[in-house]
Amino acid sequence: MEKTKLEKLQYPIGKFEAPPEISKDQVVEWIRILEDYPRKLELLVKSLSTSQLETPYRPGGWTVRQVIHHVSDSHHHSYIRFKWALTEQTPVIKPYFEKKWAELFDTRTAPIELSLNHIKAVHAKLVFLLKGLSSSDLKRGFIHPENNRISTLEENIGRYAWHGNHHYSHIKNLLQREGWI
Repeated sequence: MEKTKLEKLQYPIGKFEAPPEISKDQVVEWIRILEDYPRKLELLVKSLSTSQLETPYRPGGWTVRQVIHHVSDSHHHSYIRFKWALTEQTPVIKPYFEKKWAELFDTRTAPIELSLNHIKAVHAKLVFLLKGLSSSDLKRGFIHPENNRISTLEENIGRYAWHGNHHYSHIKNLLQREGWI
């Protein structure tokens, strides 16, 4: 498969790029996306068959089941990172090996309802937290050891709004290509 076609399958909505200046309206929109995401994802995947859940979203990619469990794991980590940044002075966060997590037994085989329910709970808690943050709270940040730069909370809100939509698009595009929707 040619590189540009594979990259389009990998990044159907492009890579995340934080705007140079993040407005209050932008943060409010990103929070709205996070608030709506659990319902939107569940509507997309709740009626999929076992064989559809076992279909990779692209050649060499994760199955739909793995993508759903990955979103749950990733957004859980993000919630914890928000808490660290709010309670510690620019902490260095602990990364996790998402590719290895995606190969674990539970990610490959567990019912998607477990992660759909987890995403609902994590997003409800996250959105409640985010709606209560002040402008100065949003400027707090953490350091990811992979790039060793400060990521502000307002930027991270955008990153996870993008992340949810990124994986939603993986699944939706697969379902459209296969004629399942």
